Amino acid sequence: MTSLSTTRPRQVHALACHAARLQRRRWRQLVWLFGPPNECRQQALQLWQAAPWQSPLWVGDVQEAPVTPCVTARKARTRLGAEHQLMVIDASGAQGLDPDALGALAGTVTAGGLCVVITPACFGRHPDPDYARFADHPWHWESLTAHYLARMARLLSSPGIIHWSADSGLKLPKLSASAQRIAYADDADCLTLDQARAVAGLVGLKRRRPLVITADRGRGKSAALGIACARLLTKGVAQIVVTAPRLSSLESFFARLAALCPDGLREAPGRFVMPGGAAVDFLPPDLLTESVNDQRRGGDGSYLLVDEAAAIPAALLGQWLAAFPRIAFATTVHGYEGSGRGFALRFREVLNHQAPQWRAIELTEPVRWSSSDPLEAAIQQLLLLKAPLPQAKQGEGSSVLLVQAELAQQEPRLEKLFGLLVQSHYRTTPSDVRQLLDGPGTGLRIITHDDEPQAVLVTREEGGFAAELAEQVARGERRPQGHLLAQSLAAHSGSREALTARWRRVSRIATHPERRREGLAGRLLKEDTADAAQQGVALYGATFGAEASLLRFWLALGFVPVRLGVTRETATGEYAVMVAKALNAEGEAVLKALRDQFASSLPSLLAFELAALPAAVLVLLLPSFQSEPLNQVDRQAVDDVAYAYRDPALARAALQSLAREASRWSLDEQASLAHQQLAAWAFQNQPLAKAHGEAISRLRQAVQRILSQEE
Repeated sequence: MTSLSTTRPRQVHALACHAARLQRRRWRQLVWLFGPPNECRQQALQLWQAAPWQSPLWVGDVQEAPVTPCVTARKARTRLGAEHQLMVIDASGAQGLDPDALGALAGTVTAGGLCVVITPACFGRHPDPDYARFADHPWHWESLTAHYLARMARLLSSPGIIHWSADSGLKLPKLSASAQRIAYADDADCLTLDQARAVAGLVGLKRRRPLVITADRGRGKSAALGIACARLLTKGVAQIVVTAPRLSSLESFFARLAALCPDGLREAPGRFVMPGGAAVDFLPPDLLTESVNDQRRGGDGSYLLVDEAAAIPAALLGQWLAAFPRIAFATTVHGYEGSGRGFALRFREVLNHQAPQWRAIELTEPVRWSSSDPLEAAIQQLLLLKAPLPQAKQGEGSSVLLVQAELAQQEPRLEKLFGLLVQSHYRTTPSDVRQLLDGPGTGLRIITHDDEPQAVLVTREEGGFAAELAEQVARGERRPQGHLLAQSLAAHSGSREALTARWRRVSRIATHPERRREGLAGRLLKEDTADAAQQGVALYGATFGAEASLLRFWLALGFVPVRLGVTRETATGEYAVMVAKALNAEGEAVLKALRDQFASSLPSLLAFELAALPAAVLVLLLPSFQSEPLNQVDRQAVDDVAYAYRDPALARAALQSLAREASRWSLDEQASLAHQQLAAWAFQNQPLAKAHGEAISRLRQAVQRILSQEE
């Protein structure tokens, strides 16, 4: 590493020349600029003015920035479709360092570019203002630990990063030999052979042979989707649906589509129309699921392209897979949108079952930069974007309660633990590492074997509010930060006791994919609930997307549902469900009140707001109802529907009683399906077929099948 401690203009000139050397290799690099904030900003300003940078961008507090344009870290996602040769991220001032913004913006830096991160000289010794985002009541961000930032400061000192101090000068690392040049595609619209192969696969999509595209960031994945859409439209495809967790992540998709179809018109941010009427429509996951359920989308000849599929639950992807004959899934392998590796592990079973002839394409060659790029390597290490999945080890293993300060010093264990979380969850971000290491009231428990984590549990402490504050929250007058479970239950039920009681909420739980269904997650929960009870915690709970297998897991462990969201989450298309378990007498009283209120409100919600709740989830909630065994009158009505010609609508109450009663029976596979059909009709008015006569006939058959299993 070359040290340059001469005057600042010479340092700036040296950096600009270094950027030219990076350009010849099609590389980018991270610059760590540290010292007094105002001096660092002036140094960064001189670098900004030293060369004709392509679309330079300053990220930080608008009042502190010496240049324009400047965007706040919170608006970083709005830049995902852009390209910048100079990026200055000011983490020294009023905003602090946003790990998610750093991960997102680093991918917009082009070849020959520099990503400058400004920090104070004492970086890593104290929390910064961005910690306010997870400083739950009653903590203040200034009082939190800074293990995460200390780790960042340690890694920023590595030799592959340019060190620029306001006091001691500039240290430039020596660059290795030029990277291997890209093998360009024999396709005028594509930049790499990988991208051309992906486009060819998308254009040639076959019925029931879905395509799965995985890539690291910067490999031209979204652009490939846009190129393929343009070619499909010109081939005569009339309608293409595209979905992703956020419309903003599809900017490069629509940009390539518009460039290749100049006669088309982007009528709205999510709609592109050709002169003949052929169109590409963006639908967020929740609206797409509703349109599929209503049979307004899908069916013969329909196309669906799913971008950032790792950030969408596998159950939802499976539903779309069944509805669209021609479908492709694209996702980032490592990144803030979710883990493509975890997506592949979770979704492969669904693909093998529903579409065994599915194909996979991986894009490895970068588009905006060359391989061995120093910036990409630095960001991946800083943000754990390539956290490895631990090795699966057979055996009981030992349960360990981790200490945040110790974990921050154990980089190999931290990497494996985070790798385990990433592969098991569809929404994992770089800031989750910070939450693990510095989150107040965060508990970490793992099962490990030969120093390889096999399962992990992350919890948060909630509740314990003073009576006066609980009253204000329940009345809607206050909303302290954090305490998701306790505050949500209080806000919707008015329960003051749900706030004054102490809770422990499961934030994440994950098991190694090769060790699932061995009881490891249940073991962690059993140990942790016992620990919570000893500490005087009254209630133990969790909140998650209402998916049947997941809900079944929690119910089997003795948890009961206490709340169900009435709208689908936009990004996941699922309803949120909350479950709880009492740990002492206080918890029993609170849980009884919450459970009774949930049971009384559920029937009316199912008839209206929750009419689209999946039947597989509905039947798991039926035991929540307070019900008596079928009486003689109800039994006669049920028999009349099943074996005679009584109008089912006139016996709905009796059929609802049957659905509730059958939820406690042991049903075979066909009877279980019939039970779901009956419950959806009885509580949600969902017909079993479009034609009225056929729907009634199928309903009678479903009732007969259920009665044949009566215990």
